[in-house]
Amino acid sequence: MAVVAVLLGQESRSQGWPDLDARAYALVALAHLPVALRGRRPLAVFAVVQAAVIVYVTLGYWPVVCTFGAMLALYTVASVRPVRTALACAACMTGVWAYAGVVSHTPSMASVLGQALLYCSVLVWFGHLARRSAELTRRLRAEQAERARRAVAEERGRIAREMHDVVAHHMSVISVQAGLARFVFDSDPATARGALGTIAGTSGEALEELRRMLRVLREEDPEAPERAPMPTLARLGDLLDRVRSGGLPVHLAVAGIERPLPPGVELCAYRVVQEALTNTLKHAGPAHARVELRYGAHELTVRVTDDGKGTISARVPAGGGHGLIGMRERAKLYGGTIRVGPRPEGGFEVLLALPTSAAGRGRTGSPEAER
Repeated sequence: MAVVAVLLGQESRSQGWPDLDARAYALVALAHLPVALRGRRPLAVFAVVQAAVIVYVTLGYWPVVCTFGAMLALYTVASVRPVRTALACAACMTGVWAYAGVVSHTPSMASVLGQALLYCSVLVWFGHLARRSAELTRRLRAEQAERARRAVAEERGRIAREMHDVVAHHMSVISVQAGLARFVFDSDPATARGALGTIAGTSGEALEELRRMLRVLREEDPEAPERAPMPTLARLGDLLDRVRSGGLPVHLAVAGIERPLPPGVELCAYRVVQEALTNTLKHAGPAHARVELRYGAHELTVRVTDDGKGTISARVPAGGGHGLIGMRERAKLYGGTIRVGPRPEGGFEVLLALPTSAAGRGRTGSPEAER
């Protein structure tokens, strides 16, 4: 704006005004360059710019040259300050324009006042709209962040209750085996040793579940209904049958040697498959789905894909829905990784990798797996 004002000032003589000298150029710079700081000190910048304009006009130079900075300063005040403050600044700017008309002895004073009122009104109005838009945007972001926080807290609460069920199961097994070992300790040492081995393995799994549960914060809900036994991968067939009855053809493929896994890992895998197929039913339209389970030496890989045609971008919200939040929280809780998104050939894919041993968890903690 300062450059444009200097170029415009060079036409002063052709418009019937004196040429700009060094003093005039200094005032032109003072009326425009401070606008760069308007975001930090809008009122101070407005006052400096208006003061420079008043001095510039008083010395008899062409007033139009120093109008750009003042208008932008007024808009900025209106966009960050209350309407009352903006109106006061608009009245000040209108007075400066009227003063310029009086000093220059303009024959069309009514036109000068009309332009001043028009420009000031438009600048204040658009500044006010920008201020309201910024406030609504901040409020919307705060509400979205609060909803996401509540969704994460609720999902963690559900996970915590499920972990409680797993730990209770382990403790029951340990209690039964400990009673058996004590009962047959003298009469059947082999059976007692087997019971103690079972206790050792079960207690190790229980300690791992306890460590995971300590990472989850939730408030106890005494009025929560009793929960059914947690599903495992052995019940995955029932889930697929329900999905098929809902109209979605699903194919199940298993690679590797099937074996029992820690209950929490199986629950995580089951829930992710359930959520992925539920999203396919809701959003994919006419489609076919495929569920793949790959049992590795230290890792379980779950891949759920579909060939839906109608929901590529719309199904991946920027912040993620509650279902996506739940899947990510479950994967994080068990030291796994998850990738959710559209496939290049069309459709959608959910890829979950869960460690099933300490060695697998060590590899999952690598920077590459955390992406």
